[in-house]
Amino acid sequence: MPELPEVQAHAERLTDAYRGDALARFQPITFTALKTAVPAPDGAYGHPLEGIGRRGKYLLMEFAPLTFVVHLMQGGRLKDDEKQSPRPRGGQARWRFEDGRALLLTEAGTERRAGVWCVPAGEKLTSPPLVALGPEAMEVTPAELAARFAEHPMRLHTFLRNQRCIAGIGRRLANEICHRAKLSPFAATAKLGLDGAEKVVAAIHDAVDEGLEFERGRSDMSSSADRPGRVHKRTGEPCPVCGDTIREVQYSSYTVSYCPTCQTGGKVLADNTTSRFLK
Repeated sequence: MPELPEVQAHAERLTDAYRGDALARFQPITFTALKTAVPAPDGAYGHPLEGIGRRGKYLLMEFAPLTFVVHLMQGGRLKDDEKQSPRPRGGQARWRFEDGRALLLTEAGTERRAGVWCVPAGEKLTSPPLVALGPEAMEVTPAELAARFAEHPMRLHTFLRNQRCIAGIGRRLANEICHRAKLSPFAATAKLGLDGAEKVVAAIHDAVDEGLEFERGRSDMSSSADRPGRVHKRTGEPCPVCGDTIREVQYSSYTVSYCPTCQTGGKVLADNTTSRFLK
């Protein structure tokens, strides 16, 4: 799933390409694409796109009267729609502009969970789906993060992926942040305190900055396999910091990657969900 660096860089590219273009029409292509009924999308017709922003993993298409909040989910993309086919492959929704160009929201796979919310411009951060998000990953301070650690006791990797705890981080970044902070992915947040929060904040900035530099050098959003990283999807390879072998714990829908020497005192975490993990 696209995370903070990918979504941020993509928002910047789209803003450069479409800012100032007036919206002619919004077309939900599938029944499930538009998640809201009020306000109606036609309230933005004739208004220029002011820019495309980001909150967490959501894209924010900003028009003066309202904002389209777009979530790409696992396989979604918001891209130039040159063909403007009546039935585009994987098409979920389309924005047509008065200059004849269009943006198409597509989603690979069969789940069809990508979606669009239409919210009043002045209420975008206080309306679903954004109202439930935690603080932005790149804006949270160590003191704020330490307080949230105490408020939400759970494993660190789980905390980092929980958008209600902190917004913008997914599976890949969670692996990278834990490694750079030299903390076990299963460390208990309630025990990390301010010292642990300082390490995590520094690791967030390091991992996100690396991702942003990579994404901003591209003309389109990267695929998961292309994104930079030290441990994510590097199982069996040597750790670039200490040389130990990168290990993993597999779950049904994701994999936790880590270096035993850097993160767990040399201990290998059992590779099943019923084991007693290192805390």
